[in-house]
Amino acid sequence: MSTPGIYETDLDKNAANYTPLTPLSFIRRAAQVFPDRESVVHGRQRFTWAETHARCRRLASALAAKGVGAGDTVAVMAPNIPALYEAHFGVLMTGGVLNAINTRLDAATIGFILKHGEADVLLTDTEYAPVMREALAHSGRDIAVVDIDDPEGPGGERIGEIEYEGFLAGGDPSYAYGPPDDEWRAVTLNYTSGTTGDPKGVVYHSRGAYLLAVGNVMTWSLPAGARYLWTLPMFHCNGWCFPWTLAAMSGTSVCLRQVSAANIFRAIDEEKVTHFCGAPIVLNMVINAKPEERRELPHVVEVMTAAAPPPASVLQRMEEEGFRVTHVYGLTEVYGPAVVCDWHPEWNDLPPHERAAKKARQGVPYPVLEDLTVADPDTCQPVPQDGETMGEVLFRGNVVMRGYLKNGPTTEKAFAGGWYHSGDLGVWHEDGYIELKDRAKDIIISGGENISTIEVEGVLYRHPKVLEAAVVAKPDEKWGETPCAFVTLKDGEEATTEEIVAFCRDNLAHYKCPKTVVFGALPKTSTGKVQKYVLREQARDG
Repeated sequence: MSTPGIYETDLDKNAANYTPLTPLSFIRRAAQVFPDRESVVHGRQRFTWAETHARCRRLASALAAKGVGAGDTVAVMAPNIPALYEAHFGVLMTGGVLNAINTRLDAATIGFILKHGEADVLLTDTEYAPVMREALAHSGRDIAVVDIDDPEGPGGERIGEIEYEGFLAGGDPSYAYGPPDDEWRAVTLNYTSGTTGDPKGVVYHSRGAYLLAVGNVMTWSLPAGARYLWTLPMFHCNGWCFPWTLAAMSGTSVCLRQVSAANIFRAIDEEKVTHFCGAPIVLNMVINAKPEERRELPHVVEVMTAAAPPPASVLQRMEEEGFRVTHVYGLTEVYGPAVVCDWHPEWNDLPPHERAAKKARQGVPYPVLEDLTVADPDTCQPVPQDGETMGEVLFRGNVVMRGYLKNGPTTEKAFAGGWYHSGDLGVWHEDGYIELKDRAKDIIISGGENISTIEVEGVLYRHPKVLEAAVVAKPDEKWGETPCAFVTLKDGEEATTEEIVAFCRDNLAHYKCPKTVVFGALPKTSTGKVQKYVLREQARDG
């Protein structure tokens, strides 16, 4: 018998055999190995990996001069442009935490995020000056503001003290950086609506960011030098960690400020795009493109899709038009995609509709996700793999968030029983693939964005003519899902759909507003609880 503990003697971690995992190692290697390869393309702007590395170091140096260090928050309000890509490295180089903000949010919500996340510096595109000026007032914080005047953008008022390029010019391109002292160190902060109207701050750690970035390569068989089109917002789960993935593979980011079918086809043709990610709305945009928007595909284009489960018919159309689709599933809390419908070659022999139905399933764990199950949410005991028994989808592993910022009770609830509880209901098939069936917490996913029904209902209840309101998801060919409001008016009152929608648009980000309004009494249980499953059926069939 061997002596217990022999491997714990004189075999300790040291600088030679252990380095905390960090996605910063990817950009250092890209700049060393492929310094002249294109890293970022944005209209007339072209950068190499050597240049992007230097720009990120300049950004880090300039932020450090502003006092940004370990654990300090740097917020960015920008579309998919080089500055936001660079922030995914430059902020981390300081030890700071990147908070990329959803550009579709209203001023009050952004103000809450800036305050709750304790942002010290804000980089903001001038297009968003009106909403950001108001958001800064809502935050009540003294935040240093840097304006981004994107040459490919519409421009706008400068509300900060310096413009981004000038800010970088004052930074040191040889700024020294290294791995964090602990790979558990927070690197990004992403806000999600969750199931309440108050955004929750999801904290990512260095280890998870590194692993999910590598997991994307493994899952998608992403080749070295891939040319990736940014249709997926970088503010959404840090672009599913693809900023770091592309650095790992020394690929090229083709930025896309405005997502449209014409711009997607143009980029594939002119920029030789090989890969892009997007919600089903992007797929719908592509397959329904007008003849004048289309261009002949020069090669098969790889597409990764997630969000509301894509209809099998959409997946089938994409395949027929020369795109190869990989279906993934995840949540903000698991760094974006952590489940993939891993494809079996023998499925290629199935009839088209059966092949599409297979691909519409959510699938199996990413190689970097430790475990995935469909289980009873209270006991965490797995349900039978019969494709019929419903349970909650649970995650476990290194690509699960640290938790919710300043929200211990919600974090504890999310991790009950040693699993992350997704709140999504699904079934488990005999072959181990999961398939979503419903959303346990009524979240609506519209165009890849989470919409809290409770938040929308709260606004509806503020309308002077509304007595009761309930909101559910309504299937939509373009957006995947849109909010459908069921409204009971007060006695003697009359209102139109247009009036209700206009009120919501005055009080919510426009993408959260109901697209459909149904007037009448709400179905309730004997205890007075609204029967949302009845409303979902009505919305689906109406």
